Amino acid sequence: MLRLRDIWHAYGEHESLRGISLELGAGEIICLLGPSGCGKTTLLRIIAGLETASRGQLSMAGSDLSQIPAHKRNFGLMFQDFALFPHMTVADNIAYGLKRRGLASSLIKREVAQLLDRVGMIGAGHRDIDSLSGGQKQRVALARSLAPKPRLLMLDEPLGSLDARLRDQLALELRQIIKAEGLSAIYVTHDHREAYAIADRIAVMNIGSIEQVDAPWDLYHQPRRAFVARFLGLRNIFAAQRDNLAGRLCREAEVDLRGAATVLIHPAGISVGAAAGHDMSAEGELREAVFRGDHYELRVALDAETSLRFNSPSLPADLGEDLSVRISREAIIPLAG
Repeated sequence: MLRLRDIWHAYGEHESLRGISLELGAGEIICLLGPSGCGKTTLLRIIAGLETASRGQLSMAGSDLSQIPAHKRNFGLMFQDFALFPHMTVADNIAYGLKRRGLASSLIKREVAQLLDRVGMIGAGHRDIDSLSGGQKQRVALARSLAPKPRLLMLDEPLGSLDARLRDQLALELRQIIKAEGLSAIYVTHDHREAYAIADRIAVMNIGSIEQVDAPWDLYHQPRRAFVARFLGLRNIFAAQRDNLAGRLCREAEVDLRGAATVLIHPAGISVGAAAGHDMSAEGELREAVFRGDHYELRVALDAETSLRFNSPSLPADLGEDLSVRISREAIIPLAG
């Protein structure tokens, strides 16, 4: 549906995007994930037509988008500050784009009622914007973005101003609504948990480039670069040296380290207990145990330089004493720099 080929962009001498290539399928939600300043919003603005790429190709359904002005692309935009009109009611905010198209008032009224139903705000059309909670404003902003029936929905940190509990709830609702509408969407965030909940695929960005594009499960379980692993909160990353513990585990797992700068020992493949089958063992001392409600976060020191962090459903009985740690072969992942 949407295709980006070798997109570059610069502010003066600073290159904000460096050869971005990406494709978005019909009905797919792609998340642009990365730290502040990595180029996520700039890329979104180029797709929307609010910025112009220095070079590269941008097309939709085979048509060159660079020749189509922003107001004729029929893309829906939703921002972190919601950009709602405070002097209008909820219904008038949602109807704004429909009125500009000159639709009949009866049709507009029916469309607004349907959208309020879709976003869970039936009966709220008469309310003032200032009377709404943050979550309610987010729903109104989404309804307004959906009203013109956009070809593509773009969301720039739409949950960034909300508290963590509400973000988790609304992330799931956003995905359900976008999927129910059959829309293609590009979602920008710096929160990897939010990206997991919403996206079909995630593009991890860093300093104007895309480091990896994958489905959420594959991205978490098979990061290919050290930056991606660290940004996802995976901390068991060690230098790829043959003479350290990570190197010994790589040899036992028969992992090829050629071309790898570092090694990830994935926490999903670590547990307390002696090795069984094709797994490997290491001895260590429990240094930290943090209760997280449904699991404990453990840190086990294997030697002076190496500690493994992973989750356990229960607390080991022998606190402070040596523990056997089981490591699956699949948990040993070589990473590029």
